[in-house]
Amino acid sequence: MNLNSDIFRIKTNNIEPEKGRILIAEPFLPGSYFNRSIILLASYGEKGAVGFILNKPVDFPVQNLFEDLPEFDADIYIGGPVSTDSVYYIHSLGDKIPGSIHIKENIYWGGDFDALKQQIRMGIVEPDQIRFFIGYSGWAPGQLEEEIQENSWLVSEMKQSEVMSNSKQKLWEKAVKAVGGKYSLWINYPENPSLN
Repeated sequence: MNLNSDIFRIKTNNIEPEKGRILIAEPFLPGSYFNRSIILLASYGEKGAVGFILNKPVDFPVQNLFEDLPEFDADIYIGGPVSTDSVYYIHSLGDKIPGSIHIKENIYWGGDFDALKQQIRMGIVEPDQIRFFIGYSGWAPGQLEEEIQENSWLVSEMKQSEVMSNSKQKLWEKAVKAVGGKYSLWINYPENPSLN
């Protein structure tokens, strides 16, 4: 029986990468960072791209990262392999955090961290309004486009509520199902085909 390898060939779905869209990793993309990952593109342009992995949580309290942060029940995620000694965040607080960069809808990247800590201390920030990341995913100019041509990533859209949700169980599967078509078959393949 011949395997129809066409289901792993990503045909353009007329969705180009841009800020605010997501990248869905093809099912066998190797590496602990990108294996079955969903990445939100926080920046995209001629200088390259920056994104954050949405579905790789770390079992580590956010208070352990910052000495002066009050008790706050927010999750931390691995954002990617670049600059893993730094913490980044996206939020839905808009201009309440000066210096934030708008991504899409009501999703923003970064901003004045002291202002954020102050609002957390005041109890006016909910955990579902912010996502912390250790490191980020980055691409040089032309690199992401090349990886898309090599069938590593499927570009798609995701609602703000799903991006900001701290419930990341099976996010990769949900995103693949949302694209539908032949890609729905991806979820049936084991992460490591040699174990099948």
